Amino acid sequence: MPFRRRLTIAFMLAVGAGAAALALGSYVVVRHNLRADSVHSAAQQARRNLRLAPSYPRSEALLRAYEGRGFETVGLRGGQTFQSSFLLGLAAVPAELRGVVDQSRLAYQREKVAGTSYLVVGGPTSDGRQLYFFFSEQGLQHELIVLRNILLAGLGIVIVLAALTGALLARRTLRPVAQASVAAHSVAEGLLETRLPVEGRDEFGAWAQAFNEMADALEAKIAALNDAQARERRFTADVAHELRTPLTGLVGEASLLSQHLDRMPPESRRPAELLISDVGRLRRLVEELMEISRLAAGAESVHEEPVDLASVTRTIVEARGWDRRVRLDSEEALVTTDTRRYERIVSNLVGNALDHGSQSVEVRVRPNGNGALVEVADDGPGIAPEHLPHVFERFYKADPSRAGEGSGLGLAIAQENARLLGGEIEVESELGKGTRFTFRF
Repeated sequence: MPFRRRLTIAFMLAVGAGAAALALGSYVVVRHNLRADSVHSAAQQARRNLRLAPSYPRSEALLRAYEGRGFETVGLRGGQTFQSSFLLGLAAVPAELRGVVDQSRLAYQREKVAGTSYLVVGGPTSDGRQLYFFFSEQGLQHELIVLRNILLAGLGIVIVLAALTGALLARRTLRPVAQASVAAHSVAEGLLETRLPVEGRDEFGAWAQAFNEMADALEAKIAALNDAQARERRFTADVAHELRTPLTGLVGEASLLSQHLDRMPPESRRPAELLISDVGRLRRLVEELMEISRLAAGAESVHEEPVDLASVTRTIVEARGWDRRVRLDSEEALVTTDTRRYERIVSNLVGNALDHGSQSVEVRVRPNGNGALVEVADDGPGIAPEHLPHVFERFYKADPSRAGEGSGLGLAIAQENARLLGGEIEVESELGKGTRFTFRF
């Protein structure tokens, strides 16, 4: 088979496979989101319905109250059933769903009845009834069919265009260009040993030679940077470790000194208080240096457990005596994470906001898809745009006049812990309008 035809077919297959994967991924993501939205809205409506039910002791009145709300109702009370549609009865309710509702839990299940797809949501009421709500998903199915057809049509068009483009490119001598492209991508992905073969003295040969020289210089430079970074990390860890032993003695002596402040003469008390304060700051600095060194070395582990972030956040705020200065706006957000590292993140963000932002800080906790979202906002002076890209760097301080306050490691430690939990902290700020840190799992 001629090279041009092989290249055309290969190009068409590669583009087609990528487009098919993208189309399939798009369909799966949209389908998942639409179905999840359907469950979310149906569950919310069901909860409202269950709260409303005790206000209508008679089943007929309850069914009339539910009319025109976009769902059908099947109820069970004392062995007696009642329903809003003759097409839907207790037999249409899945047995598995009834078993869960019998345990006094809200549950849902998808079911097809008489050719119609329904999302069935059931739950108990406070007056002893069991109610099942049938939400039609025919509109959702239609939207998915339309989306599928659009994606298939788009895939066909992409394949045709790929074949035409491949035939056009195959008319030229593309092998050196393709090699250079593959090599460049490999270097970009970290394969620094990638080199191009020098096969001639023409323009392509000179191009390959220049590329190889660039790759050599880049590899040497990155190796030097990695060595420097490793030395920096070792130095930080060694300094923190060496300071720890004498610091332990200083902390003990400062603690002993603090017990005798009241018996000191006034002219000696103030220097003693300053000494105790400085020892405390030094201890925190050494602890943060050791923590950031462990995080950088990948020596920290994660111990995950199911937690409610709203409850944990409230405990963090109250335990540190921040409840008078921090306004907590939280919803139940159940996730599986490391509670200790989450506490470190929130305490650093809130402490930073109180120290550098304002006297009033708001903390919001919200569920976010399969994860959660935590926001810490203040109404302080804000951060200048030129400082924003550097706020998570170690020892970086946006305000040099406050060099004596804090170590400059708090936000770096918070970001490293966030990444360890599979999340990321983002910052938004505007001068005079405060700062907002957002942690997404």
